Amino acid sequence: MTAIVLRIRLISGEMLDVKYDHSASAAEGEVVDHVVATLRDPSGVLRCSHGERLLAIYSRGVSAVEFSPRGAVL
Repeated sequence: MTAIVLRIRLISGEMLDVKYDHSASAAEGEVVDHVVATLRDPSGVLRCSHGERLLAIYSRGVSAVEFSPRGAVL
């Protein structure tokens, strides 16, 4: 399982740092491609976590996604 940290900017202007776990063992670049492809679809949903909470991020509410080599602060 490959996990990356995303900084999501919502349409409202708020930012949220989440961890996304990709079920397949893949390189980080492939996981980023999967996230972008999912959010490109108007009905796309990412299942992420923020601390101990599970979240569903809907593509229609996201205005930007930041992938940082150092990762976001959770």
